Amino acid sequence: MDGKNMRTGKKTVAVIPARGGSKGIPRKNLCMLGGKPLIAYAIETGLKSPGIDRVIVSTDDTEIAQTAKKYGAEVPFMRPADIAMDNSPDKDVFLHLINWLKTEENYDFDFLMNLRCTTPFKKMEHITKMLELVDDEDCDSVRTVTKVKGKCHPYWVVKLDSTNHAIPFLDDIDIYKYHQRQLLPPAYFINGVVDVIKRDVVLNSKTLYGSRMKILETDPLYAVDIDTIDDLHLCEALLGVIK
Repeated sequence: MDGKNMRTGKKTVAVIPARGGSKGIPRKNLCMLGGKPLIAYAIETGLKSPGIDRVIVSTDDTEIAQTAKKYGAEVPFMRPADIAMDNSPDKDVFLHLINWLKTEENYDFDFLMNLRCTTPFKKMEHITKMLELVDDEDCDSVRTVTKVKGKCHPYWVVKLDSTNHAIPFLDDIDIYKYHQRQLLPPAYFINGVVDVIKRDVVLNSKTLYGSRMKILETDPLYAVDIDTIDDLHLCEALLGVIK
């Protein structure tokens, strides 16, 4: 799928980070969900999305690489071991991809989209909307979010002090002024369904997502993140519900 988005004239590369050493669920990216490996969901959504020019899997694992190719993704390189650790930052993975494409193929592009394997219910509509949002001079990146419900709102969260008593987590908030759910200001958490970043921001900004981040709220059903076996079972149950 090499070419420019016909609507914007901009090129987008989707990267699917998929290292082999997952700890919570061993070989998680290859776990079967609805008869196909987890990584296939991210690949298929990326390939179906008209705004994406290339779908590239960044992995250090030969079995994952073979599976990715089977489902139509590119695996033009194997990820170096030093950026395939538990604590390897996303930015290092993205910089490696950008620099490899430039050095080996003289390939430049405009937007880098992160399609994580662990949120399998991402939709083409999410990708299309995010590319519309990021294609703005006043935007460095866009991330999908889920709206926080009342009891999980940061204004109602507590922590323990030095005497082991519960106090408000946010020091400058009087939680008693927000005793009703209706009084709480809107709050969102990053859900990891899709991220998109301008390539130049990845290269030049101190922070991965820049200083001007927009958000796209998604239905919580689409934001299930597989981290445990129970999450995987939940996704199996949701397969018949989510269209």
